[in-house]
Amino acid sequence: MIDIKQYYKGKNVIITGGAGSVGSQLLESLTDFDVNIIRIIDINETALFEMEQQYSHFPNVEFYYCDICNETEVFRVFSNMDICFHLASLKHVPSCEKSPLSAVNTNILGSKVVAAAAMHHKLQKVLFSSSDKACNPTNVMGATKLMVERLYTAINFLKNSDTKTAFFSTRFGNVLGSQGSVIPLFCSQIKKGGPVTLTDDRMTRFIMSLKQAAGLLIESMYHAIGGEIFITKMPVVKIIDLARVVIDTQAALYSFGASDIKLKIIGPRPGEKLWEELSTDEEARRIFETDKYLIVTPALISNSSEIYDYKYLKLEPVNTTYHSSKLPSLDLCQIQNYLLENHIISNKLC
Repeated sequence: MIDIKQYYKGKNVIITGGAGSVGSQLLESLTDFDVNIIRIIDINETALFEMEQQYSHFPNVEFYYCDICNETEVFRVFSNMDICFHLASLKHVPSCEKSPLSAVNTNILGSKVVAAAAMHHKLQKVLFSSSDKACNPTNVMGATKLMVERLYTAINFLKNSDTKTAFFSTRFGNVLGSQGSVIPLFCSQIKKGGPVTLTDDRMTRFIMSLKQAAGLLIESMYHAIGGEIFITKMPVVKIIDLARVVIDTQAALYSFGASDIKLKIIGPRPGEKLWEELSTDEEARRIFETDKYLIVTPALISNSSEIYDYKYLKLEPVNTTYHSSKLPSLDLCQIQNYLLENHIISNKLC
């Protein structure tokens, strides 16, 4: 029987980028566990201050202003930690396209500093939060995420290393309701009377909620052996259908009728894909499936079935790729129910 809470009992946990949406949800979830220390680091000083006030009655939660590119500070705050959730990164495609050097510096070089600090302090495990945009990337953000996936898998198998730190990754879809995600954007446009802008009416995406994202992090940290990539099976939506549901359910909250809010196609942004992939054709030969997850085992590991023998997961090899344009998408009522069930919207239409 799986006892994930027992795994976290007494552990010292550090979360980079912990003041973001997913980090905040992860912190909230971990406070239900008997964790010894939860250490949050981030460069958003205001968010850190607000979180520190919110969690002032939790003596085991600590907050530090720390840039992951600052090697001295990272090595300091990683002292005495057991496991790391590495969430800090530049996550938005347009900003990474406009500031590619910053994306490389934060996402790749910052991740290198995190890995070095983890090995120096002999952490047990380090989880890197990647993205479905790392699959066949067409933009800077996706390419940097792919580089760190490869980096952490390679580090995990370094020879002649005096550390046994396990490095692995998780791939997220689009986390609905997170800072900078599409639903808050749609709502802000509706509040102004529209239009709601879409880059292309053919666009499809994998979606997940904040709680699902935190759950993937918590459970994959428990199961991980090292070097693999964990992916939650996610539903697919057409972005135009998602926009219609948000308009139909939210327009009245801002004193508009749904017919008052128009949709406007503005064209794809630089580096933006019409679809997303959870896995690639090359990875299809080494993917295993459970009822909730896909697990991509490392390439060039001939005895992966022996190394990756998860005690509580019934793994089945699956020779397929997960492509958002080739999978069935949720209909309008299914999208609405998903948003309601995950508390992303509150107003009901169907």
